[in-house]
Amino acid sequence: MTIAVAPEPVPLETDADGVVRVGGSRVTLNTLVAAFRTGDSPEEIHEQYPTVDLADIYAVLTYYLRHTRDVDAYLDARDRASLTVRTANEDRYAPEGIRARLLARRGS
Repeated sequence: MTIAVAPEPVPLETDADGVVRVGGSRVTLNTLVAAFRTGDSPEEIHEQYPTVDLADIYAVLTYYLRHTRDVDAYLDARDRASLTVRTANEDRYAPEGIRARLLARRGS
């Protein structure tokens, strides 16, 4: 008996905002990699994110282990972009006194 071996596509998709998501779900590559880095097994990750197939989690982690440098570069770039947006928002909308401003709007 011969088994047909064909490559499986990596279940990663980039959305319109440039965020890489796993297996058609809303779970990000960053989320899976972060959980894996903290020591979670694929099964534990699946328990936390049941919308992602266990096989997809294994496939993504395999991809990560084989392309660590590229994935880490992507994650670092996303972290820098996030920090830039957060800083701009905090400059625009100072977090100090936010509770008082919200209560004032509410009339309390």
